[in-house]
Amino acid sequence: MSEFSHLKNKLLAEQVEDEIYHYILDTPLEPGTKLPNEFELGEKFGVGRSTVREAVKLLHLFDSQKDVGKVTPQVGPEQEYFLIDKDMYEQRKDLVFCGRTLFGAKPPKGQELDDHYFGAIKPRVAAYMAELDEELWKLGILAKTEHNEVAPSQHELAPIYTTTNIATDHNQLTMEIMQKVASKHGLVCLLHEKPFAGVNGSGKHNNWSLCTDKGLNLLKPGANPSQNYPFLLFFTAVLAALDEYFDLVRMSAATLGNESRLGGHEAPPTVISAFIGEDMQQLFDALLSHSATGAHEKQRLNTGLNFVADIGKDFSDRNRTSPFAFTGNKFEFRMVGSSATLSTPNVVLNAAVSEMLSRMSDRLEKADKSRLHEEALGLACEFYERHKRIVFNGNGYSKEWFEEAEKRGLVHIDNSITAYDALLAPKNVALFEKFKIMNKKELESRRAIYLDNYEKTALIEARTMLMMAKREILPACMEWEDKLARDIEKLNAAGTNFGGVQKIQLAKTDALVNELFSDIEKLEAQIQEMQDLESSYDSCVFFRDRIKDTMDALRAAADSLETIVSRKVWPIPTYADILFYE
Repeated sequence: MSEFSHLKNKLLAEQVEDEIYHYILDTPLEPGTKLPNEFELGEKFGVGRSTVREAVKLLHLFDSQKDVGKVTPQVGPEQEYFLIDKDMYEQRKDLVFCGRTLFGAKPPKGQELDDHYFGAIKPRVAAYMAELDEELWKLGILAKTEHNEVAPSQHELAPIYTTTNIATDHNQLTMEIMQKVASKHGLVCLLHEKPFAGVNGSGKHNNWSLCTDKGLNLLKPGANPSQNYPFLLFFTAVLAALDEYFDLVRMSAATLGNESRLGGHEAPPTVISAFIGEDMQQLFDALLSHSATGAHEKQRLNTGLNFVADIGKDFSDRNRTSPFAFTGNKFEFRMVGSSATLSTPNVVLNAAVSEMLSRMSDRLEKADKSRLHEEALGLACEFYERHKRIVFNGNGYSKEWFEEAEKRGLVHIDNSITAYDALLAPKNVALFEKFKIMNKKELESRRAIYLDNYEKTALIEARTMLMMAKREILPACMEWEDKLARDIEKLNAAGTNFGGVQKIQLAKTDALVNELFSDIEKLEAQIQEMQDLESSYDSCVFFRDRIKDTMDALRAAADSLETIVSRKVWPIPTYADILFYE
């Protein structure tokens, strides 16, 4: 009875149709009765988790996988974040209202030496991490790894892998608990994707794989991947999904905050591509040329020391410029922002891969069963050949790659507003409706919500910048000008020829103050113009195309003033104050 109740509750939690519910109720519970599993129900009624159904359907074509009853997407999310002193935080209205700094000149030292990344964890931070682990473990969230990240005051937490639904819920709880625990230590945990300009932003690497209920990782090549037919099919299905549904993948990581992170300081660029590594690329090149035989030879690293054996080369991609990288037994989706939910990217990945698995199953079901392995190998090669334009193992930041991507026909979506349009593309609506995930009206609603959030976030940032510029930075600069003018007047009254330095400083300050004031007035007028627009879409476009440039100009003037105005007069903590606290 308990097994029946568990299955019934599970199906109800997934909002399965009434007819399945009654089918379960009507199933006789006599001794020896075998209850249907999720795959069987999905086959009977055409519903259920798409990835479970399509993956199991494909695997059941192979005799060695007939006993598989379930395939589960698994995720291990790496959560990056900044810790800063609470007193500093409270003195910065941009951090309080926006979660990021809208002003701030580059400090003399940033992350150039990598000394924070490779340095010891500060005692204050170590105490925070220890308590954070304990609070997470109390909730069954198995946090495993904490370490410094590249930027000063930046850190990372990584949990143990679990099923995607649980990982998503755990990550939401993790972000909340991270902030609560930080407050107890006199710290603030920043989850914005780019809280500080000029140093690394924070992401949430979504490490994604597929595992059967028999313990098989379907994305693990094994000792002989050229004859591991399930691996070849699932691997190429992921590449095909990434290529065909690149716009949805890009959309799943699109927020205003993430726009300022992507493409710089170790964050992946906004052109979607997949790193698969030299080993996998050579394998598929060999398969296409019909020359791949025998076991896979893992590459070795020569240490140069005759008393140390060569080390097996890791599959992982360490250049961090790929948005979507194969790292040995999983794919790592690196575009997701640190404050984002994991649900959107994983819904997209699961749906897109399910579609490719469905196409593969349809093809192989019609194939000659005596030649199934040959047909599977040919199908994997066909998918790879058709979609290999998405594969790129080089430097994603290089100008040459953007030029090459354009030649390959890869579309560059460099802003969130355009990315949101992917939700209503006919092929994407068809995908979501096929697997009964969302219908067109629900997708329209999603897009409207995303635009509304973008618009409100943009207005909050613009208003906060205007307030800080008018009420804090401009008055401080005028106070500094007044001091310089009085110093010059005193020197002139003394009848000396001194005061040249003060005059130069005053002229420089005054020129920048005029720029600052001009940009303040321009921003104020544009905010009003944006608020008068009727639709969220028009407001978002206006911010993207007009206000953002004005905010950049205003920041440039203020940051230049920060470098010449006395620290005693400057009204807010600087990057040097915030990022290098004890």
